[in-house]
Amino acid sequence: VGGVSVAAEVGGEVRVGVVEVPVLGETYLAVSGSGATRNGSAVHASSCTQVDQALVATGFGYRASRRRHQAEVVAQVLPVVRDIRRYGAASVDLCSVACGRVDAYFERGLQPWDLAAGSLVAREAGAVVGGLHGAPASEELAVAAAPGLFEALHGLLAPLGADRD
Repeated sequence: VGGVSVAAEVGGEVRVGVVEVPVLGETYLAVSGSGATRNGSAVHASSCTQVDQALVATGFGYRASRRRHQAEVVAQVLPVVRDIRRYGAASVDLCSVACGRVDAYFERGLQPWDLAAGSLVAREAGAVVGGLHGAPASEELAVAAAPGLFEALHGLLAPLGADRD
């Protein structure tokens, strides 16, 4: 599932984000401090707090060496969570967290254009978005999850080295 995302950054902070998902007929919009919407209606992150009940989305890099390690991480995560999903576009995955379609998402190797709009939508919908050990979401690792789930997912991903190849 592909999407088009556009973000406006002011003073180093993303203030507006829009993600269009044509195949689903969905448009997500977030304005910093004003919440997030899908097709004009407010969206909210899931209330899931149990990692074993979490539906988790992820993605894979283009380089074989990176995908190999990502597959090893997913192989360790899969038995611990409810299930894994792969949609194909980071911005769409982040919006899926925002609307509760999935409970969490993680991926290594994202670029700023992958993260900007979708991360704002997820945060404005109440999700926690970040990296490991207090780092911001970045190319190293982006994790987005329902507030009560973020720490548990972090605790699962950190010892697996999800932020490295």
